[in-house]
Amino acid sequence: MTIRVLIADDQPVVRDGLAMLLGLIDDIEIVATAADGIEAVERARSECPDIVLMDLRMPRLEGAEATRQILAALPDTRVLVLTTYADDAFLFPALQAGARGYLTKDATAEEIEHAVRALIAGQTHLDPAIQQRLVTAVLGQPPPAPTTEPSPASPPDLGDELTPREIEVLKLIAAGLSNSEIADKLVLSNATVKTHVNRIFYKTGARDRAQAVRYAYQHGLAQDH
Repeated sequence: MTIRVLIADDQPVVRDGLAMLLGLIDDIEIVATAADGIEAVERARSECPDIVLMDLRMPRLEGAEATRQILAALPDTRVLVLTTYADDAFLFPALQAGARGYLTKDATAEEIEHAVRALIAGQTHLDPAIQQRLVTAVLGQPPPAPTTEPSPASPPDLGDELTPREIEVLKLIAAGLSNSEIADKLVLSNATVKTHVNRIFYKTGARDRAQAVRYAYQHGLAQDH
């Protein structure tokens, strides 16, 4: 399946650079670009892309409102925010508008491609730093510091039979590490880490990394990062 992508960004160098990078991937087709929010909505309606890469600060119409309008007209389209801004004033309006992914512009081409494929698969994809902000906001405040460090082999009463290694991986997810960073830290292959992450999602009932982070907080597994 070819993934049809629309890129919305008011900076030509960013817009053209993204189009060039993603256009090199065999199954990704750049069907349109837009220089502002109104043009993004218009081009989305005419091209019906699978994915919209959306900047947030744009002329005429901000990215969050453009996202809302696009998804109102095209509910099957998925919006991946790619922006310079990671603060709450931009994060929450974008997510509330229906964006399924949120990356900052220091993301690598590989990270952007991974996010695009995650959204196509029906998942969400949030930058690790964004995950932390979101979970902290949902919980109201960070959990209290522990008086003693729990043993990985003797976790709190999870009831989900996570293995010691899965608990270790879950702690690193909660610390904001990507799969490749976890692989480097634990001296594992990326494929092995991905298997652990999938098992963690299955055992905890998490649909994505943000829910896994919340689970880690709730079960005292996000205290030693």
